Amino acid sequence: MVEKLDTDRADAGVNDSREGARMAEVKAWFIREVLPLEQILIQFLNRSGRSRADIEDIRQDVYMRVCAAAYDEIPKQTKALVFTVARNLLIDRARHEQIVSIEAVENLEALNIAIDEPAPERAIMAREELRKLQIALDRLPQRMRMAVILQRVEGCSVQEIAERMSTSERTVKRHLSEGVQALAEIMLRDIPKSGRTS
Repeated sequence: MVEKLDTDRADAGVNDSREGARMAEVKAWFIREVLPLEQILIQFLNRSGRSRADIEDIRQDVYMRVCAAAYDEIPKQTKALVFTVARNLLIDRARHEQIVSIEAVENLEALNIAIDEPAPERAIMAREELRKLQIALDRLPQRMRMAVILQRVEGCSVQEIAERMSTSERTVKRHLSEGVQALAEIMLRDIPKSGRTS
């Protein structure tokens, strides 16, 4: 038993030294190949018409994703990776900004605005889906639900959510990831089997 513990400690030490060496390799690559692209990256992001704060957030997200990818394997074409990640983040943000809050959709009748109304069946189905989503949100743990609503409904960045919730950005990212996954599982579990596609 003692020998096994010593072996486990030795294996852990080897893994730690490998991870440390890999981190050093990624850091050297980042300094050598990614940082020189910063000015061009900022110019590219400026063309999107975003605020300075948004550009800083996106730039940091680009760096985090690029480093995560490089940890698995150092890319051969760094510039292509950096700008592909930046473009995808800009597209994700644009899509996210088109999301309408649940409360706004629920209260359309109160606004008394003349709009082209969908067929009654579609309106009923949409309300039912919103009701299911609200029930699923209510089933999430409070902090996870709060993080998901702040990002997906109110459009807050991870940094803003961390500040509002008085927690770290890493914790917010975990809440978001787990929250979205839990919502999907709840929604799929509540769909009758005959309505699922295989």
